[in-house]
Amino acid sequence: MINHVIWFAMAPALLFANVASAQQYPMLDAVANRIVQKYQQSSCQQLAQERAAKKGTPPSQGEQKVILAMRNDPQMRGEFINRVAAPIANKMFEYGMIP
Repeated sequence: MINHVIWFAMAPALLFANVASAQQYPMLDAVANRIVQKYQQSSCQQLAQERAAKKGTPPSQGEQKVILAMRNDPQMRGEFINRVAAPIANKMFEYGMIP
């Protein structure tokens, strides 16, 4: 019973923290969502081809802006990693890229 009370008390705080982080980093929200969708909707071959085609190509101006922002803000970088790590790792596991 106590566990239910604790969870009920923590749920609004967790939801507020998630909403606050999304409002704090709107640029990160858009980029993370785009990356997650790309990994969820692409096949292993499509991802490999895109990576090979992009090799040696410098990042776009928008990508450079996001990368610089994440390098300068460790909290933003952590939020980005938290959002994209699981979908990317799941896709890699699915295609045998990690054990």
